[in-house]
Amino acid sequence: MDKYDLSLILACYNESEIFEDSVQRILNTLDKTDLTYEVIFVEDKSQDNTVELIEQAINKYPRHNLLAFFHQTNQGRGQTVIDGFLNAKGKIVGYIDIDLEIGEWYLPKFLSEIDKNVDVTSALRIYDFSLWALPRYFASKGYVWLRKLLLGLPYQDTEGGYKFFKREKILPLLKQTKSKGWFFDTEIMALCFKHKLKVKEIPTAFVRRQEKTSTVRLIPDSINYLKNLIKFSISFKLK
Repeated sequence: MDKYDLSLILACYNESEIFEDSVQRILNTLDKTDLTYEVIFVEDKSQDNTVELIEQAINKYPRHNLLAFFHQTNQGRGQTVIDGFLNAKGKIVGYIDIDLEIGEWYLPKFLSEIDKNVDVTSALRIYDFSLWALPRYFASKGYVWLRKLLLGLPYQDTEGGYKFFKREKILPLLKQTKSKGWFFDTEIMALCFKHKLKVKEIPTAFVRRQEKTSTVRLIPDSINYLKNLIKFSISFKLK
């Protein structure tokens, strides 16, 4: 039986620059809904004081259902999200990037769409135009083209860290995932397509937070993504 309407997973790795502001914004938004919810922090062996900030948040908001799990070694974003899902008790489970480069104000929209007989809601990122964003924009467009060629997925954006699922639908698919890192986003959407889950992509503005140090390394991360995509496409087509 579901204990909450929503379980929100926040994967945390070196989030000290934006943590307190983001948590307050997320809780303020959720409190304006009629949903019962829990927020699950999964901390992935940060090198800063993220652990302390999580503990402080739990003490600061005692009337909210805040839980935390701490990895003893760095596991990667995918495994961090999976661990959160496996400990969730909400009817809807989802994760967003805690930097809120896709804003918390989209949460009610993503959640209400699942109530309309949709199994999955996923962000379709629209980038603000700026010179810093151009390399990332073109890398993203190239990846989309290659992903469609190799996997045949109909989605425009599988990589955004802003996704929600009916828990009963997504839990069986977690057993089939192999990626512990960033490729998890593509893999889970491919599995949703394969198992005929009803997916709705919701356009969202993606706005870079300049005060946050990015953990994205464009060239090495892009190469790693491509390696994972090619490897996954071989096994995905055979099944």
